[in-house]
Amino acid sequence: MVDHDLRRPQRGWSLARPADQFLAHTAIKKGDFRHFFYLFQTFNITPYGGRTVPMVTMSHQYFLTDEIPALAEWTAANGRKVPLLRDVDSSYYLRQDKNGLNLGPYERNCRAHWVTPDDPQPDDFSFQLYPDDLDRLEWYIEDAMARVPILGTAGVGRVINGPIPYAPDGLPLLGPMPGVKNAYEACVFTFGITQGGGAGKVAAEWIVDGQPEWDMWSCDPRRYTDYTGQEYCHAKAVETYGHEYAMHFPYHAWPAGRDQRLSPLHERIKALGGVMGAYNGWERANWFAGPNDDLSEASTQTWGRAGPWQPRIAAECAAVRDHAGVIAISGFTRLAVTGPGARAHVDRLSASTLPKPGRVGLAYFPDDRGRILTEMSVIPQSDDDIWLITASVAQWHDRDVLLRDLPDGVHVQDRSDQYECLLVTGPKARDLLAPLTDADLTLPWLSFQNAQVCGKPCHLLRVSFAGELGWEVHCANADAPAIYDAILAGGAVPFGMFALNALRIEKGYRAWKGDLSTDYSLLEGGLDRFINFDKPDFVGKPALLAEKQRGVTKRFATLVLDDAGAYDAPYMATISHEGAVVGETTSGAFGYRMGKSIALGMLRADLAVAGTKVAIDIYGTQVSATVQPDAPLWDPANARIRA
Repeated sequence: MVDHDLRRPQRGWSLARPADQFLAHTAIKKGDFRHFFYLFQTFNITPYGGRTVPMVTMSHQYFLTDEIPALAEWTAANGRKVPLLRDVDSSYYLRQDKNGLNLGPYERNCRAHWVTPDDPQPDDFSFQLYPDDLDRLEWYIEDAMARVPILGTAGVGRVINGPIPYAPDGLPLLGPMPGVKNAYEACVFTFGITQGGGAGKVAAEWIVDGQPEWDMWSCDPRRYTDYTGQEYCHAKAVETYGHEYAMHFPYHAWPAGRDQRLSPLHERIKALGGVMGAYNGWERANWFAGPNDDLSEASTQTWGRAGPWQPRIAAECAAVRDHAGVIAISGFTRLAVTGPGARAHVDRLSASTLPKPGRVGLAYFPDDRGRILTEMSVIPQSDDDIWLITASVAQWHDRDVLLRDLPDGVHVQDRSDQYECLLVTGPKARDLLAPLTDADLTLPWLSFQNAQVCGKPCHLLRVSFAGELGWEVHCANADAPAIYDAILAGGAVPFGMFALNALRIEKGYRAWKGDLSTDYSLLEGGLDRFINFDKPDFVGKPALLAEKQRGVTKRFATLVLDDAGAYDAPYMATISHEGAVVGETTSGAFGYRMGKSIALGMLRADLAVAGTKVAIDIYGTQVSATVQPDAPLWDPANARIRA
């Protein structure tokens, strides 16, 4: 296995002692599983080997009031407790506890413990709490008393200030342990009792079946890779805890823990006005701002499409449509399967036909149930050397896909950090690249070649996620600045990830862990043309054959909002038809070439027919939409990309 040298996100967490010593040390009594589980998730005990998990221990403080007579009287008269209250603006919960109240804020001035030399983690924190620190909660207490005056009629009965674990995004780590075969994680739960039932179900399915019923990527430990050092985990945990009830606006980027991975083009892109976003720790430009654009965090706190980015994205899309643009897609995952039988191994894992050397192919990898595990671009060099490119955030996930049943003598190598990728795309892309390269730019769509660009060795793939004529130029990191400068000097307009998303959705190109997930089978995802049922064997084939015979119950569809309005469809918006729920969106964006708001989604199969009218629930408003034909909206014949 690879990546055993994971960065340690927390000083002094690994207490690697034999299991019997651990049990004796903690004096766990029979049945005291809560304490046992807490120690494992807080201290990352690794008696049989493992890894240090990306988490920080936060101090969560709440208090219980003395009994409130009026509350006791109301409860007795009504036979129930008063409802739980959450004030998401002020950031606290307030609930009844016996005949008193429990107030628990998630304060902005929060605190992590055991992260500095002056606050060392003890060897044993059994049945202990931190010292009271009510001064931190003063504002929240006063705010809660103003909203619920009965809170101020009783004294403080007890203060609880104890440890609560936080991953950088506040979600659990639940699923396969990165880098450790046949090991699973179920830890870092911030709401343990609430999350326990679902977590137990999913953990059991991982262990027994090797796959859960639901797509669990949001909690999968492999969503974080080796950029999650101590400072990052600390910064993100404090940010997440302090914004427990915050809104997650579509154009907003949380500022903590940034600049973990910087490409050699980072300063150039920033100087051009790049407004950055983080992708598996890599900084990429989301859009390019003008000199007087509002870049305040407040400007991004909107659900709407309008903002300083909107005219810039429109201009970037227009440049790609009419001329040529360039985007640095830093941090692509690049994996190589090498050794005798490499091609046969990848072929068995994929439902798709692998291309020949010199060609690029999009391959889909199902699980045993025929559901969509991932997609990868496959670039064979020979039968013993298969290159694969996949999403940045899929790095550890897709490595595990390729490691499944790995034959002796076959190896999986990760080369993700060695290269930069520049996508040059648009109708003038060939003219722009021609004077810079010795490549044969007449080779067809989906071709691969080794060539020189600006005198530097590169790999050129004739593909474009934007759906225009274009090439991905993969080069060594050190060579990227000279190549990028020459492409810009040739007239390419820099564009960002927001524009790329708008361009790809007009082509109906799927995005991983949105449109492509294990919530859907390859057949439901409309990927029939990528499945080669004539192959003698591949993972998930029996399940897909059975599904093909009985027919799918839901189907991927492209929808256009009848009135674009101010908002685009968010991920997982409900789709209804004649008052009944019939599906959900998987992504949505405004298509600037088409001038329409577009959603991709899953529909009841009988409704996934061009012309069907449905309604999408967009932030509480029912918006009419129309199902489109099963073809790209922009350039349905792919004439532009093949030019």
